[in-house]
Amino acid sequence: VQLVESGGGLVQPGNSLRLSCTASGRTFRNYAMGWFRQAPGKEREFVAVSWKNGGITYYADSVKGRFTISRDSAKNTVYLHMNSLNVGDTAVYFCVADSTIITSQARNSGAYDYWGQGTQVTVSS
Repeated sequence: VQLVESGGGLVQPGNSLRLSCTASGRTFRNYAMGWFRQAPGKEREFVAVSWKNGGITYYADSVKGRFTISRDSAKNTVYLHMNSLNVGDTAVYFCVADSTIITSQARNSGAYDYWGQGTQVTVSS
């Protein structure tokens, strides 16, 4: 099972970016798929998750209203649309997936079995 992220880069404050994560090795329709991030010197933090079959989404308070998670089950891909980016969003963004996680664990990084390698997002003027 592999998760491969793409779409990171350098962007100015106020601009937008879209991250993609494509899963391979099995069908992820029944997996929760989401994103965590880790800034230098900080702990890894929850960003957003699309629940199994994409019916429910959860967001961190810090990104609610600015970020949108979506998924294309036919492509085994989850997206993170990031708008109104600020310097506080600078981090390595990791894609995650899990099939057995329950909703109360959605924001717990230890609950996810599968992780991508990460993609760097830098917000700077």
